[in-house]
Amino acid sequence: MEMAPIAGADKVISRNRDEFLRELLSELAKVLESRVGLEAAEGFIGRVGSRIGETMNEEYRAIFETDALDVTQVAQALVDLKERIEGAFKVESISPEKIVLVNSSCPFAGQVEGRESLCMMTTSVFGRIAASNLGYARVEKPQTIARGDLGCRVIVHLTEGEAGREYFG
Repeated sequence: MEMAPIAGADKVISRNRDEFLRELLSELAKVLESRVGLEAAEGFIGRVGSRIGETMNEEYRAIFETDALDVTQVAQALVDLKERIEGAFKVESISPEKIVLVNSSCPFAGQVEGRESLCMMTTSVFGRIAASNLGYARVEKPQTIARGDLGCRVIVHLTEGEAGREYFG
């Protein structure tokens, strides 16, 4: 039985698939943060991010036709993957010690505000790709949109140190 569309639904309900999925992830993060705490929520989301990072890493290795990306290729891959999901990451600097990225637009859009655990997707995907290719990564997020900053600043350290979350190749 074919049903007629709801009159005026396009004016009242603006949610499309992309908006729905962002909202879904934001609400999932909110529930996790309120039930198990921020640290545990970050752990769960970080696991998912690591798995996605492993898959994406293999795709970038295939694109670059190499068994291991160099530091410039890692930076290119990190920016590319965020562009594909409507982030606005740019490389601020690259050195043998670190890759510094800045971002003015979160792929989660307004749904990320107050949901710091969602930043673990970036942390773990970036960390997994960098460590898998360069042997080690330590990801630090001194500024995030989720915490109310105007943009994100992500430092992918390639040497051991104190701040950030560590990943090993």
